[in-house]
Amino acid sequence: MRVLIAPDCFGGTLTAREAADAIATGWRAAKPGDTVVERPLADGGPGFVDVLHAGLGGEVRHVTVTGPLGDPVEARWLSVCTGGRRFAYVESAEACGLHLIPAEARARACETATTRGVGELVAAAAAGSEVVTVGLGGSGTTDGGAGLLAALAEAGTDLAGVSLVAASDVENPLLGPHGAARTFGPQKGASPQAVERLEARLAAMDVLRPVAGVPGAGAAGGLGAALLSLGAEVRSGAGLVRELTGLDAALDAADVVITGEGSFDWQSLRGKLITAVAAGAAERGIPCVAIAGQVSVGRREMGAAGVQEAYSVSEHAGSVQTSLAHPRDSLVATARHVAGQWSR
Repeated sequence: MRVLIAPDCFGGTLTAREAADAIATGWRAAKPGDTVVERPLADGGPGFVDVLHAGLGGEVRHVTVTGPLGDPVEARWLSVCTGGRRFAYVESAEACGLHLIPAEARARACETATTRGVGELVAAAAAGSEVVTVGLGGSGTTDGGAGLLAALAEAGTDLAGVSLVAASDVENPLLGPHGAARTFGPQKGASPQAVERLEARLAAMDVLRPVAGVPGAGAAGGLGAALLSLGAEVRSGAGLVRELTGLDAALDAADVVITGEGSFDWQSLRGKLITAVAAGAAERGIPCVAIAGQVSVGRREMGAAGVQEAYSVSEHAGSVQTSLAHPRDSLVATARHVAGQWSR
């Protein structure tokens, strides 16, 4: 049997590459005769640069930028020359990721964390590049991209000859019940009162009003809206990675696809990686199975998204605490169980 392993990262515990390796290890332990292909993926959030570098080659460049709390952080972007054109890929989480904000500081920082470093990354990437793609996701910020816009303006960055692409991991608008503040603010440490202050602040940003309702404007705390205000084209981050890494060719050769992420929930159904992988599998009439740290999507919803079955690592491990304490071993064990269920 030919098995394609194509997961995203598992939120703060395993990178996409580590997750793919763990799932493949468990599968091979259960079914050593199967052909297993690992294809770690990303949807614009953490791992975006690593996954594209593995698929496209190019040169990873390093730059010191302003982190979300104002301190300097080391960040990377990817430069790729294809067909005589130079493309740049920026991972916003490298400069404003939630992982850069200590857990104990998030409640205080949720209203002040800045995307300035993302603007500095874009400025560096834009020099000499024709297309700059900014991966959105995993941010610790809700500033509507104010920091990015300020950094670009202060640097005098000329984007006139540069095509911008916002690779979004979600389809949320900027404002409202499904917007940047109310949907994602609590995940970044915002209290109900802070969420409403953030919502009001985003609504007051004149430059964002014309694009506030565009799907993806709410990505990365409104960073999507800031890029849209600069003329960026919004694309599905998962779809873009699928295209650039040749996922379709790998799907063509597979009998079953195993994907996954840290939490398979309702947000997973709004443009995240699992839905892109499941769609590709459905187009070929092959089953897609998800393995996630936690699963809160109902059978009907996952079926509509093209996922035949989902397995929870925490349930298989016995508790969330156990799975988090031993993320690789827990994922290996779950994958071994899944192989026994799905391999012929």
